[in-house]
Amino acid sequence: MFELRLLVPEQSVEAVSDALDALDALSVSVEDADAQTDAEQALFGEPGMPPPKEGWQRSRVIALFDSEALANDAATVLAVQDFFEGCQLLGVAVVPDQDWVRLTQSQFAPVEITSDFWIVPTWHEPPAQARRVIRLDPGLAFGTGTHPTTRMCLRWIAKRGEFAGQRVLDYGCGSGILAIGAAKYGAAEIDAVDIDEAAVSSTRLNAEANGVTLNAALPDAALGHYQTVLANILATPLKVLAPLLCAHVAPGGALVLAGILERQADELKLAYAPYVQLEVSDTEDGWILMTARA
Repeated sequence: MFELRLLVPEQSVEAVSDALDALDALSVSVEDADAQTDAEQALFGEPGMPPPKEGWQRSRVIALFDSEALANDAATVLAVQDFFEGCQLLGVAVVPDQDWVRLTQSQFAPVEITSDFWIVPTWHEPPAQARRVIRLDPGLAFGTGTHPTTRMCLRWIAKRGEFAGQRVLDYGCGSGILAIGAAKYGAAEIDAVDIDEAAVSSTRLNAEANGVTLNAALPDAALGHYQTVLANILATPLKVLAPLLCAHVAPGGALVLAGILERQADELKLAYAPYVQLEVSDTEDGWILMTARA
């Protein structure tokens, strides 16, 4: 495998990337050419806000090809295009063979929720102090335990402790990680629902891998009252779902909401005020966990 490396000004990145795709590149990646220097630019602002810029002032574009000949041909074709003006060929180089699976796996380590509650990929051994373990590999569905919103929900579950005899609803289950966490703490009956059928399938597979029993299905499977209702989504859908989610909380039960930025706390409190009194229970990296009692 060979890589073609180019230095491309901001206004030409999209045209060059599209051309590389058309020239049979196996993949095209774009990096900040000024990364780790004083000229480095941040493209992403606060979560939920639009980026301040569409691209870096100078980008390093890297395209992978099956052969050196294809990489050189692509460089030749690009060099005569009008949109290539201001771009620079950095070279063509062989890409050393690597164990890509092992390399990818090395990027995902066990995640500590509490000192004795961990999320552990299947290729890792659980830490010696782990009394409860969720086995979960990175996949298509949201929720691998690396995001603050997921960790805060799982910390709340761990702090709450035993769920013996409880009905639990995980609304917008993603990978099913919260439902599985509740099962690990003894929940008797768990409905994990999502509008995405891929998430439902992922939840079923993850539940089986963790040896827990739950009902993963589309949202209409959520029926009746639950002692705990968990919803780790985003602020806007959470506001829309306020009457539905609150209707599922049993008297005296707990409502746990995540996917909310600190600046959105008052919006959520207002949306849920007709039903429950939300409070901020945890914070991490600009995200908050909000909870209420029915």
